[in-house]
Amino acid sequence: MDFELDPDQQAVVDAVRQLLERHAGPARAIELQPKDAYDDALDAALAEAGFRDVLLGEETGALEAALVVEAVARAGGVVSIGASALVAPALTGESAVGPVALARLSERGPVRFGAHARTLLVDAGAEARRVALAPGMAEPVRSNFMVPLGRVRVGPGDGESLGPGSGAVLRRWWRLALAAECVGCMAAALDVTVDYVKRRRQFGRPIGSFQAVQHRLAECAVLVEGSRWLTVEAASRGAPAEAAATAATHAASAAQRVFEETHQLSGAMGFTREHDLHVFSMRLQALRLELGGAANHARAVAAARWTRA
Repeated sequence: MDFELDPDQQAVVDAVRQLLERHAGPARAIELQPKDAYDDALDAALAEAGFRDVLLGEETGALEAALVVEAVARAGGVVSIGASALVAPALTGESAVGPVALARLSERGPVRFGAHARTLLVDAGAEARRVALAPGMAEPVRSNFMVPLGRVRVGPGDGESLGPGSGAVLRRWWRLALAAECVGCMAAALDVTVDYVKRRRQFGRPIGSFQAVQHRLAECAVLVEGSRWLTVEAASRGAPAEAAATAATHAASAAQRVFEETHQLSGAMGFTREHDLHVFSMRLQALRLELGGAANHARAVAAARWTRA
């Protein structure tokens, strides 16, 4: 098995990273956070370059789309890239009017990007529903998660049904998107922390030179890499239920460990606005709880493995 990206896949990754260097980054996320703003400029740049439609390409697909989602998350992009580039095109076979938000009919809490969304994809159990949103239909909710939130009021009959069985399809791709976003945020949080422990000195030495610190960071790196390869596998196979749920379970569980370790190693500095860590770590707290969190993902793994025909 070849674990390296082929030249075309690497070209996609390189291109989106170059775009993100110009349009995204922790400083941009910090600038937008006090206003709970959506990064329309970044969203437009991604759409113009074709990155939101990678899954629908003739020579690209779900794997390349997942790589784009991971890259945007790693750059701290304040856009609904997981929903726009993975979930919506996989569920409907076409581009969605963005921004796109994802919600569960059984939950009434705020959802990521809900206040800015123009398309809402709703998990209604056996079916998924697509609801067109107009400005003002959602209530903005103040957030410390480094992404804007909104409360959207939808009923069982709102929007259009996407057909029998579409609810399960929505959940599969939603889990894959969550896993990819978690991987990007965890990798960025780890990078920020490694850089910090190289510079922070105690007892006359950088704290990163202490073996106990190195071991903890190494364990986090293993968790991030495990999450990445489970996500890549699920994406390359078209997000089958078990693989997507396995990737989401591992990523959501790893996110909590990475959050705890990076903040403990960074001390109080990691929570300050002057430090980039909170851009990624606080977002991890939202991602790891979405769609029921690790426990719900694990139940989906068991259901896919043991109840399939």
